[in-house]
Amino acid sequence: MNRETETQPEAAPFRRRSLAAALLAALPVVAAAAIGSRATLPAIPDWYAGLAKPAITPPNWVFGPVWTALYALMIVAFHRVLTGGGGEGRGRAIALFLGQMALNALWSVAFFGLRSPGAGVAVILALDVAVAATLIAFYRRDRIAGLLLAPYLAWIGWATALNLGVWWLAR
Repeated sequence: MNRETETQPEAAPFRRRSLAAALLAALPVVAAAAIGSRATLPAIPDWYAGLAKPAITPPNWVFGPVWTALYALMIVAFHRVLTGGGGEGRGRAIALFLGQMALNALWSVAFFGLRSPGAGVAVILALDVAVAATLIAFYRRDRIAGLLLAPYLAWIGWATALNLGVWWLAR
């Protein structure tokens, strides 16, 4: 028997578990992205285009590629936590991740769907705290998973400044 056939029976269940974990990791991220897109896209051409925005607002075309990259990093980070084994803090890390993903989707609904910069501020401030807590929880379990969330935390920090700017200018 060669080495390939010796490990084959063990490899198939591992690949299935890995694929299942990858799909499980992607599910909340894809759901949040879909909810966010559904709330955001209809508001861009009329409502968002007509808002007074701070000077630090990037062109609209920047948001799609940035969010795509951030969502990919989130999936990889969550997958690492899901497949990193049990132990102390795993359940908390998973719960924090799911909670911040819910807030991620809710922000788009509040800001764009409800067309309310004020509601957006309330949600994004909670999102800032939730993402920071998730990053810390992930980092304690898997340093790479935590570091993968750092660009997301930086981006939503900047998005918080933009949201506050829009809210301030609309008052």
